[in-house]
Amino acid sequence: MKRACIETTHGDAATVAAALRPDDTPSMSTDVTDDVVRTTIERDTVGGLQSTVDDYVVNLTVAATVARTAREHRHTHE
Repeated sequence: MKRACIETTHGDAATVAAALRPDDTPSMSTDVTDDVVRTTIERDTVGGLQSTVDDYVVNLTVAATVARTAREHRHTHE
């Protein structure tokens, strides 16, 4: 089994993790500690792991951008 653990820091880590969880497959687990989102991915092959990590990074980029934009919008319109 091949494994990757991806840790990223966010101003609203819980929101980012919540946005990512619907796309988690049975081979993935995501948790949050303070401002860190930690996702572990396990796949049988290196190619499968690479493909899943690539998809995850795209989803992570979108989730983080939306969460940051929403946070900035709230602050400028309060």
